[in-house]
Amino acid sequence: MATLHDIEIADDRVRQMRDVGSGASFGMGAAATSPPPFRAGHIAAIDLRGLIAVLRRRLRLFMAVVAAVAAIVVLATVLATPKYTATAVVMLDPRSERVTKVEDVLSSLPADSPVVDTEVEVLESRQLAARVVKALRLEKDPEFNARLKTGPSLHSVLQSLGLAPAKTKTRSPSPKELEQVVNAVSKNLSVSRAGLTYVIRIGFKSENPAKAAIIADEFADLYILQQLESKSQATLRASNSLNSRLGQLRAQLLANETAVQQFKIDNNLLSASGATLTEQEISNYNQSLAQAEAQVAEDQARLDTAQRQLATGSTGDDVGETLNSPAIQKLKEQRAEVSRRVASMQTQFLDAYPEMTKARSELADVDAQIAAETHRIVSNLEAKLQVSRRRTAAVAGSLGGARSQLASNTRASVRLDELERNAQASRTLYEAYLARYKETSTQEGLENADARLVARARLPVAPSSPNVPLNLLVGAILALGAGAGAVALAEALEAGIATSADVERRFRVRYVGAVPLLGSVAKRATLAPAAYVVANPLSSFSEAFRSLRASIVYTAARRPVKVVAVTSALPGEGKTTTAVCLGRAAALQGFRVVIVDCDLRRRSLQRAMSVDAEHGLLDVLDGTVELSRAIVKDSETDADILALTDTSATPADVFGSRAVDRLLAELRSLYDLVILDTAPVLPVADSRVLARKADFVLLVARWRATPYQAVQEALRLLAGSSVEAGGIVLNQVNMEQQSRYGYGDPAYYFKAYRTYYLEPPEHSDGRIGSQGARA
Repeated sequence: MATLHDIEIADDRVRQMRDVGSGASFGMGAAATSPPPFRAGHIAAIDLRGLIAVLRRRLRLFMAVVAAVAAIVVLATVLATPKYTATAVVMLDPRSERVTKVEDVLSSLPADSPVVDTEVEVLESRQLAARVVKALRLEKDPEFNARLKTGPSLHSVLQSLGLAPAKTKTRSPSPKELEQVVNAVSKNLSVSRAGLTYVIRIGFKSENPAKAAIIADEFADLYILQQLESKSQATLRASNSLNSRLGQLRAQLLANETAVQQFKIDNNLLSASGATLTEQEISNYNQSLAQAEAQVAEDQARLDTAQRQLATGSTGDDVGETLNSPAIQKLKEQRAEVSRRVASMQTQFLDAYPEMTKARSELADVDAQIAAETHRIVSNLEAKLQVSRRRTAAVAGSLGGARSQLASNTRASVRLDELERNAQASRTLYEAYLARYKETSTQEGLENADARLVARARLPVAPSSPNVPLNLLVGAILALGAGAGAVALAEALEAGIATSADVERRFRVRYVGAVPLLGSVAKRATLAPAAYVVANPLSSFSEAFRSLRASIVYTAARRPVKVVAVTSALPGEGKTTTAVCLGRAAALQGFRVVIVDCDLRRRSLQRAMSVDAEHGLLDVLDGTVELSRAIVKDSETDADILALTDTSATPADVFGSRAVDRLLAELRSLYDLVILDTAPVLPVADSRVLARKADFVLLVARWRATPYQAVQEALRLLAGSSVEAGGIVLNQVNMEQQSRYGYGDPAYYFKAYRTYYLEPPEHSDGRIGSQGARA
């Protein structure tokens, strides 16, 4: 047995390793190797090494998925039917050919980018595909009509056996069947724009190269024909619409003009030379009145002048009106003749001379005639003035009547103007429609397509699909993606606990160590784990338990740890083996250790340590047996065992009694380490009772097997009993697999330090002798 000096040296070594943060020799101590606590809101950078570690541990799954997907892609490529692609080229022509100088009904397409993209969609439309199917009768082609594909069918089998009549008539395809054919044709069509140009490539894929070229050309031809038909139909529709509208406008114009003429007739608004008859009549009356008034003034002036001259003693021969009178002129000539004769006689005869008297009498008679003629002329002037005045009055009266009629006509002309405007508007609209109808009619048959065929499809000489290099590349990408997805899914569905980071991140509980799976550190070991710890004390397996004891005892600085309750969330986690190996490893170091079996239902401590106890824990608790009589020495180490015998009865609430408190107090005084092997937390409540009495609660979880939900629920139940788990230990860790879990976990470096431990030779049974066991 080790001396007290050796124990103190070992304790000092452990403390030094804890203080410098190096952990235990096996590298499982939480104080040295656990990552920093998880903080909410912390965003970790991409851990490339961690991703590589995930790939390493899931390499088999990754390779299996990659191989499966790659095999599927290769098989699909090999079995795929070769198809040929033929391409026809059309171009949207930005130039417009004008035969007539009139505006088109349907304007040409502007050659901008959205329009070209729209025409690509038109080429891919189902309507155009349906026209191609109808034109080439593709519904009768087995490549596109699945119903016509050759293969054994029930009818053909019955027909070959003579149980069904031969088909004599091929039925016409149903609408649903035609839709399927159109879908098949559209699926093999590819339309693309050549960069930012006006060129559009129409590709078609078929099992037959000649068929592919024919169908591609048909798509191009029907596309151009569809453009012509669209323009022709638009022109025809416009002509018919304009013609129909012209008839309506013609009737409307006739009605409006008839209303104007009828209104003129009804309101005496007839006109000539641009003016109404009333206006023309007033104009004539105004002219006549002016003339009449002028005539009156003239007659009045003549009369006044003649009267004024006569009043001043004139004989009338100087009156203006008499000057123009032929009678007066003749009388004046007679008087002048008579006057000459009188003058001639006066020189020869006396006044009493008869000839003289006769001549003077004749002169007086002429003067009297002149006076009478002058008086008659003046009377004539007066009569003429009266006539002129009456005429002027008559014209003025007629003018007044005409003006009254004009006022009435002016009031009616307001309505007439409205009727004339309506008629003029109807005439303008009618003439515009008539002109547009004549322009549209001239365009029929002169429409040009907006696109033209640049190149017909050439007969393809090599299949376009399957594209073996592309398929292999895509297959490789899919395989790698599927493999990565499978790995990610497997990691997401991983319910177990694998690393120290999982423990502290998920549960906020200290990670105190890991117990390796014996087969992962000693390939050919034939001993049980409890025996292997004793037989190989310098092995990595044994070092794990020494590290675990150090993590338990020396990381709880607040109080000394003597009583350790070992439990688990579920049965089968290896808690009893952990308790036994922990106790034996501590005993081999010279500590006074007792292992107490507290699992009343399994009572597996005796079987694990191969001891035969006559008395057990329950006998000590009920006071029938002394503690010293119930204690059994471990045959392999100096550890003591307080087991549960099979014959012991189980009282109710045995661990909540004062006897348990007294027993634990006594064990504290006698031993350096008291290990309580308790029942699982989830199915049994005894563990929560004992955990309140222990200094440290060690929760054992099986590596990658125990669901983290179970551990979480166990921690919740312990917290509900005011118990805080001291730490979690991962049990049965496969070190080779664990080394692939990430460089942050201590086991990542297992291959680097595994040769540091003294492992037994592969040909031995695992024992290195009692001397080595006691070292």
